[in-house]
Amino acid sequence: MNERIVAHFGEAGIALPTFEQLADPARIPTRIRDELASVEPDAAHPLNLFRTHWYNGADRRSTVRVPEHIVLPPSLTGVDARIVVALGDRFPMIRAHKVLAAYACLVPRVVEGAFDPIVHRAVWPSTGNYCRGGVAISRIMGCRGVAVLPEGMSRERFEWLERWVAQPADIIRTPGVESNVREIYDECRRLALDPANVILNQFSEYPNHLVHELVTGRALAHVFETLHEREPSLRLRAFVAATGSAGTIAAGDHLKERFGSAIVAAEALQCPTLLRNGFGEHNIQGIGDKHVPLIHNVMNTDVVVDVSDRDTDALNVLFNTSEGRDHLRGRGVDENTISALDSFGLSSICNVLGAMKVAKLLRMGADDVIVTVATDGADLYRTEIDKVLARDFPGGFGPAEAAETFTRSLEGQGTDDTLLLTDDDRERIFNLGYFTWVEQQGVSIEDFVARRDQAFWRGLREQIPTWDAAIRGFNARTGIEAT
Repeated sequence: MNERIVAHFGEAGIALPTFEQLADPARIPTRIRDELASVEPDAAHPLNLFRTHWYNGADRRSTVRVPEHIVLPPSLTGVDARIVVALGDRFPMIRAHKVLAAYACLVPRVVEGAFDPIVHRAVWPSTGNYCRGGVAISRIMGCRGVAVLPEGMSRERFEWLERWVAQPADIIRTPGVESNVREIYDECRRLALDPANVILNQFSEYPNHLVHELVTGRALAHVFETLHEREPSLRLRAFVAATGSAGTIAAGDHLKERFGSAIVAAEALQCPTLLRNGFGEHNIQGIGDKHVPLIHNVMNTDVVVDVSDRDTDALNVLFNTSEGRDHLRGRGVDENTISALDSFGLSSICNVLGAMKVAKLLRMGADDVIVTVATDGADLYRTEIDKVLARDFPGGFGPAEAAETFTRSLEGQGTDDTLLLTDDDRERIFNLGYFTWVEQQGVSIEDFVARRDQAFWRGLREQIPTWDAAIRGFNARTGIEAT
């Protein structure tokens, strides 16, 4: 271990939480929890690392016994199955759960001495939230964080980055929109020519998979178990997550082992990569595609559902305008649910629509539960509403338009553009990843093929206790005790 790294963290007073503490915040020392009470959740404060978990309250200062969630009513979803949405906007600094993945991808390198915050720059390729999380973690750790993201992402993302980066050059805008991931990779290849740049590619960093399998998986299991305690007849049938970097969907591995639930991968209909080996562009920001992430456990995925960005765009308007909310009230949607819609960004709406489609596909009833996540909230997409209003509702958005949107984009969700995966389907999707990872990114064929076997993915989990031991040892050496 480079003593300079240890000294840097010690002088800055930075303690690092273990993965186990983030999975179970009750393990966080009382001293740290007490000190956190006076820390602003949006501050670049070292103690906010101990808030990168699912147990923050709505005020993002307090902790809660069960992760914050909403059970959507049939008056909104049109299905009898319980669609349960865990709320990611409770996370610190970026109001999105991708800050958890960013922490997980950087901290093993730090404690193993492979990342020196004084020498290295952390490069965060992303379609929005992961790079924001990475910049936040970088700033706390006292190093340069470089965000690489498509120029077509929402204005709010760039405004946040402009406030947090060390200098304007640390925001790199690549050509295109949400689905233009190849352009991000090309830029990272250029940046990697400088040895000071460390590329933390969420699409291929296994800690991204592991932290969600452990931390997000346990949190969602806790949510379901709490519901099950009240209603023992409930059964967890499915977990839905847009594929994106394939980090969050790893929580499905945990839930499937524990409850036998199906793992459902959602994607944009305008870029049906998993469904039809397709391509295209879309605006469901946060679920970049046109490729299969290296960390996607494809052979354990059960269903693919495709969602139209025209629906997510339109529902962003319905959920976040007074006319839209008035219509929801008229449909009998309760005020608690309407208030919770503030926590639903574009990919969150996509996850909900995916859950509705799979409920219909699998003919689920009132005792069936589908769990999903709201990655981020509506605050990141206020300007997107203006774009959609100008494009799709040039005459204004009133009661008639709200009714039409509800009918088309909620009631109109069917079982079209869905696929129950056979072994042949999984093999097809798995093979599609070859062209990105072996031919373009230089992953060895042996390492690529090893991912077919579930033993490979289970074996990855053995790294977590090793990392936690290294984190504890690192904290002891810095003198900043966190256990």
